[in-house]
Amino acid sequence: MPKIIAFAGSTRSASYNKMLIRSAADDVKKAGGEVTLIDLRDFPMPLYDGDIEESDGPPPSSTKLYELMKEHQGMLLASPEYNSSITAVLKNTIDWVSRPRSGEPPLAAFSGKVAALLSASPGALGGLRGLVHIRSILGNIGVTVLPNQIAVPKAMEVYDADGSLKDSRLAEKIAGLARELVETTRKLHG
Repeated sequence: MPKIIAFAGSTRSASYNKMLIRSAADDVKKAGGEVTLIDLRDFPMPLYDGDIEESDGPPPSSTKLYELMKEHQGMLLASPEYNSSITAVLKNTIDWVSRPRSGEPPLAAFSGKVAALLSASPGALGGLRGLVHIRSILGNIGVTVLPNQIAVPKAMEVYDADGSLKDSRLAEKIAGLARELVETTRKLHG
């Protein structure tokens, strides 16, 4: 059973991307994957600073997340777009977790993983421009990013009050991406 770590690139409590990641994580379970759904708010880290790393080592939260990510073969990521790019919390998380650890191969928390990307935004493009940057960063650190991705525009209109999706076509697209993530991860990692 492929192990997938799932999280939103946002810490906001009412984040559309947190709603999206919960839906997609449920779909990964239905597709036969084992999911660990986390909240980046539970892994606070200072802004990456090489001086802090040199004097104090990586923050304990980054080490905890590093170890957790190593236990998974796949990643499911939903992230908002901030000013046409990646969120600061997501970039900072990647920066800290990607740092070398003594006795470990380079990029051990990322290398060889399979990732599926989603985004939700109140805007007309659904966070699509931010996904371009996330795809580039992850690809550069050894993650195989699935070619299919989902960007949900006008996110304030697609959820019911309980956080479930109103649009059955969108729900099926998300379920399809979840199945693709599980199947690809299973093929690449046995």
